[in-house]
Amino acid sequence: MAVKIRLTRLGDKKSPFYRVIVADSRSPRDGRFIDLIGTYNPLVDPAEIKIDAEKAKKWLANGAQPTDTARALLVKSGIIEKK
Repeated sequence: MAVKIRLTRLGDKKSPFYRVIVADSRSPRDGRFIDLIGTYNPLVDPAEIKIDAEKAKKWLANGAQPTDTARALLVKSGIIEKK
């Protein structure tokens, strides 16, 4: 099972709010997920990023691969180093 750290979209039309989740790569974007590790709100200035560092590091250590956007959020929150 390939596990990804990615975003799932919530909120209204033109008012996005995202959850940072851990999910099987085969599940749909807003479908079933394994663990919720944080949130991302791009509408406030500056953008609000809340990620549980311990959970994120645990999943990364267990082999979860972040998507490009999730990787950028993890770098901004200081959980992983920029490549």
